[in-house]
Formats: sequence, structure tokens, C-alpha cells
Amino acid sequence: LEETLSESTVYEDRDRRPCDLGFLRTAYRSDDGKLAWRCPSEPVVEFVRKGGSENETVGRKCLCNSLMANVGLGQIHSDGTPEPMLVTSGDEVVHVAQFLAPGADSYSAADVIGYLLPDD
Repeated sequence: LEETLSESTVYEDRDRRPCDLGFLRTAYRSDDGKLAWRCPSEPVVEFVRKGGSENETVGRKCLCNSLMANVGLGQIHSDGTPEPMLVTSGDEVVHVAQFLAPGADSYSAADVIGYLLPDD
């Protein structure tokens, strides 16, 4: 979708930033034995410094910030850039077609509710 992280140009233009919300970070044990946190969508150098693999960072997008932007709570970064939104269907993307009426190429929340709560 235009102007979202779903567009490769928007994704490529967004600077990776250190995690500042932390909803999806994963815990790891730091070199000094303390509990610490990392996220594969943070700057690659930071993630690798924290013991992560560079391969884990490829194509990763900041879900915490972008999903907050989706609901109108996106951050405005110090350079004035608003956090871009991201549209995702998660792991259930293979089931999206069940919400489409024959011949349709989009669906609404009402279509999903109708599917989940049939009239019969």
C-alpha cells in the first residue's frame, strides 16, 4: 500500500532506530551475564553487537512503531519524519482469500465479522 512500509522504497528510506517501545524485543544474556534486550529491526550493528545474527535482520520492519502509527499514535522522529504505517496479515495471510466475495479484490471489517458471525 502506498506510503507504508509495505512499499520497498518507504522501507528502504526509513532509518533503523534503537528499539524505543520494546513490545516485541527478545531477551538474551549479555557478556556480563545480565538480562538484556534486542530486536532484529534495530540497527544491524547494534543487533549483532548484542549477539544476534546479521541474517536475522534482513527485511525486518519495526512492528511496534509502525502498528502504533496504524492507529494514529505514530511517533514523529527528531528529524520531523513521521513513523510510517505497515499493513500486515501476519501468519494467517494464507487465509485472507476466504473473506473475499467472488470476483472481489478487497474486503472490509464487516466482511470479516460476517464470516466470523454468520446469520444462520
